[in-house]
Amino acid sequence: MILILFLCFIINISLGSLSIPLKHIFASLIGSEPNSTFSVIITDYRLPKAITAVLVGSGLGISGLLMQTLFRNPLAGPFVLGISSGASLGVALVILGSGLFGGVIVGSLVSKWSIVVAASLGSFLVLIAVLAVSNNVRDTMAILIIGLMFGSITAAVVSVLSFFSSAEQLQQYVFWGFGSLSNLSWNEVLTFFIVYILGLIISIVSIKGLNSLLLGDNYAQSLGLNVKHSRFIIIISTSLIAGAVTAFAGPVAFIGLAIPHLTRQIFKTSNHKILVPSVFLMGAIVMLICDSIAQVPGTDYTLPINAITALVGAPVVIWLLVRQRKMMF
Repeated sequence: MILILFLCFIINISLGSLSIPLKHIFASLIGSEPNSTFSVIITDYRLPKAITAVLVGSGLGISGLLMQTLFRNPLAGPFVLGISSGASLGVALVILGSGLFGGVIVGSLVSKWSIVVAASLGSFLVLIAVLAVSNNVRDTMAILIIGLMFGSITAAVVSVLSFFSSAEQLQQYVFWGFGSLSNLSWNEVLTFFIVYILGLIISIVSIKGLNSLLLGDNYAQSLGLNVKHSRFIIIISTSLIAGAVTAFAGPVAFIGLAIPHLTRQIFKTSNHKILVPSVFLMGAIVMLICDSIAQVPGTDYTLPINAITALVGAPVVIWLLVRQRKMMF
């Protein structure tokens, strides 16, 4: 799978409105063509986008796996805690806020970094609320329901903001909601990577607890697992990764829900020591493939990544489930 990931990574860099031959890709990566047109395109645009695709795909896949295991629910995804909704509310306040508050100040704040900061703050505030609630709730399913309620509240606020916004502001917000892997600078990719790595390390630490939680909270406690502590770690890890993804790439859908199922069906296991690295690779591969399709090679069009992830991935998952006749979970 590592070889497949490498091939998908190189192909993703080569495809776009301008196809780049493989020899120029390798030459640019090793620095032998520092000033060529191909080198500028690769280092400034294609390479950051490909790295972002790997981070987004693997991050959402692992976050989805953590949530499905924590809630023992096959329909759980990385955004069930309301993290994405909180980020969306933060972005809506920046983009649509001037329509409600009538302020030039809010409207002038709209920039790439302001959207990233707003999304991060929104997801962080929801995280704090979820953690505060989780400390007072014993039932894990109650946390899932509370997360969905937070999502409903933020969606309602966004609807009010949308009502008072102009067509231009609504268009900008809708385009952000499509998700995008491009237009990230190296500084933004680095910031994204740091937060992502922190969440990934925490998720790796929780692998032992994940296998115990599959059998239920009571059984996990009988094995000596501190369920409350494990739940806290899993929520923190998911929130860091999913929050970073939403802040830098928008609310990318489907990957977090489907990749864990796809991986279980292929590897036929529920052991997280195998699933976590496999989901990492599978998520990155699928995201690179979807992004390559979204580029519509040979044209100047770029399709919304959210649409491509569902159009490409959903039929594959359905086919696997029908073919296997039994879902691994």
